Amino acid sequence: MKILEAISTIAGKYFAVWVICIAVIAFLAPDVFLPFGGYITILLGVVMFGMGLTLKAVDFKLILTNPMPVIIGVCAQYIIMPLSAFLIAFVLNLPAELAAGLVLLGSVPGGTASNVMVYLAKGNVPLSITMTSFSTLLAPIATPLILLLLAGKWMPVDPVAMFTSIIQVIIFPIILGIVIRKFAPEIVEKSMNVIPLISVVAIMVIVSAVVAGNVDSITSAGAIVFIAVVLHNAFGLLFGYLTALVLGLNESNRRAISIEVGMQNSGLGVALATAHFGPLAALPSVLGAVWHNISGPILATYWSKKPEHEEKQLNEQIQESSSGTHI
Repeated sequence: MKILEAISTIAGKYFAVWVICIAVIAFLAPDVFLPFGGYITILLGVVMFGMGLTLKAVDFKLILTNPMPVIIGVCAQYIIMPLSAFLIAFVLNLPAELAAGLVLLGSVPGGTASNVMVYLAKGNVPLSITMTSFSTLLAPIATPLILLLLAGKWMPVDPVAMFTSIIQVIIFPIILGIVIRKFAPEIVEKSMNVIPLISVVAIMVIVSAVVAGNVDSITSAGAIVFIAVVLHNAFGLLFGYLTALVLGLNESNRRAISIEVGMQNSGLGVALATAHFGPLAALPSVLGAVWHNISGPILATYWSKKPEHEEKQLNEQIQESSSGTHI
C-alpha cells in the first residue's frame, strides 16, 4: 500500500508532465490508444466517483456561513468562461465544431486539480473546494443552458440529452462516492492516498484516446486551437481575479477565485463534446487538460512566493496612489 501511495503522490505532483507525455505518445502511435475511445464516459465517471469520496459536509459549509465569495466565484465562472470562449471563437473564426467545443470547455464546472493549485498558491482552499463542488452540482442545469444560448450559433444543442449525460457521468458517481464515504469511512480513509493515482490514470487514458482519434485534426488545426485555449485560460485567471478585486474580496479569496475560474473540468468537456458534438469538438478540452495543468502550477508557484500581506500592502499603495491623483 505504501508503494501505491508513493506512486500516487508522484502521479499527482507531476500530473502535467504525464498528460503531455501520453498526448505525444498517442499522437505518434494512435492505433495503440484508439480502442480506449469507447471508455471515455466510464473513465470520467471514475474520476467523479473519486471526487465524491473526498467530499464532506464541511465542503458546503461556506455556502451557509459565508456565501458571498462562493456566489461571486461561481457566477464569475459561469459568466466569464463561456462568454470569453464565445468571443475568442468568433474573433479567431474557428470552424463550427471547434468553436462549439471551446464554448463547451468554458461552460463546464471547475476541475478538481484547481483545489491543489489554490493550496500551493496560498489561497482560500475551503472556498476553492466549495466552488468546485457547488459549480459541479449546478452543471446539469447551467452547462446545457449556456451551450444552448452560445454554442447554438455553430452546432445544434440538445439540452435535455446533455442534462441526462451530466447526471449520469457526474452526479450519480459523486452521490455514490458520498454514500460510500458515509457508510464505510474507515475503508475510504485508508484508500484516500491512492485516489489521485486512479484519477490521473483515468484522465491520461481519456486524453490519449481523444488525441489518437484526432491526429489529422490536431495536425491541421492544433496551433490555432492551442492559441484559443491559452487565451481562454488567461481570460479566466485574469478576470476571475479582477472580479474578486473589484467586489472587495481579500487576497486569499481572489487567488482562489482566479484559479477556480481559469481551470475547467476538461475531462467532462471531452466526454460531452465526444458524445454530443463530435470528436473534433473535444480537441479544445484535450488541449485544455494539458495547458491548465501547466499554467496553474506556474501561477501557483508565483503566488506562493508572494505572501498575502505583501499583496495587501501593494493594493493599499495602489489605492493611495489612485486617491492622490484625484486630489
